Amino acid sequence: MSHTPVNHPARPIYRAIGGLTGLYLVVFGVLGIIASTGNEILAQDDTKILGQGTNLGFSLLSVLVGAIVLVGTALGRNIDVVINQWLAYALMVVSLAGLAFIRTDANIFNFSIITVMVVMTAALVLLMAGMYGKVGTDEESEAWQKARLVL
Repeated sequence: MSHTPVNHPARPIYRAIGGLTGLYLVVFGVLGIIASTGNEILAQDDTKILGQGTNLGFSLLSVLVGAIVLVGTALGRNIDVVINQWLAYALMVVSLAGLAFIRTDANIFNFSIITVMVVMTAALVLLMAGMYGKVGTDEESEAWQKARLVL
């Protein structure tokens, strides 16, 4: 029995929040691609978009992740739940790696501390959307409610 709620009353809101997070990642990535055109793909320079450090590589990654989130949100049927959860964990790893390497030559995505905070926040929002957006049958929902109420 999973500990994530099934048929949560606010699941459409969580699904919309996940979609908005994906849209933000796409917009950020497109703006980053525009701003870093002509630079190396993993340049470590002063390129900033929306106050966040970025380069062409991270901008392309943001567009890819955001597009995957948007496709998952459009498809629904618990596909968005799986996509949001897995991409949330991946973004957490990227964010923590960016924090660990922020002042070294290994900072391949040109992260700033603001970028780390925004990426981690986006990851946590996607994780929340994934955990509360699960849809299931009435029996699954009832089983989850009974398991939730057991102390």
